[in-house]
Amino acid sequence: MRYLKLAATAAVVAVLAACGNAEPAAAPPPPTEAAEPAAPTEATEAVEPSTEPPPVDACALVPKEDAEKLAGTRLEDAVPVRETCTYTGPTSGPLAQVEVYVGDGAKKILDVDRDLDHEFETLSGIGDEAYLEDGAVFFHAAGVWVAIRLVRLDDPARYDKPLTELARTVAGRL
Repeated sequence: MRYLKLAATAAVVAVLAACGNAEPAAAPPPPTEAAEPAAPTEATEAVEPSTEPPPVDACALVPKEDAEKLAGTRLEDAVPVRETCTYTGPTSGPLAQVEVYVGDGAKKILDVDRDLDHEFETLSGIGDEAYLEDGAVFFHAAGVWVAIRLVRLDDPARYDKPLTELARTVAGRL
């Protein structure tokens, strides 16, 4: 194992040494009168409005009370990670978890589930488009994709109405 580490280190040193001996790049030609306009500076970037929507806090979209109402049981405090928020049931039970995804991750989950031929029901009146599947709802509103997933051991159809109602509420918060 020691020899493998030494060999790997020697290979990295050899590559770095070779990079240091490369011929210097030729200087770029001087600009001409027909040159492209200058790149935006920090000052001009600050003036131009951003076309990207501001980040959305997944835990603020689905507060603990809403997650508990959906799951039908008490849940632990939220665990936010980037554009996600997860509420888990207590270790004493029952098994429950509510997951909230905002942005590209939410859309990716929908795309993967479609690729796996999951069955979806199209929902109307929720954002620009909305879909319900067993244990999850996906919707696009105000330029943002949101996915809310529920993990329970009960019949998933039991949670279709609560998932739909929560999606409608959350879409209104966007």
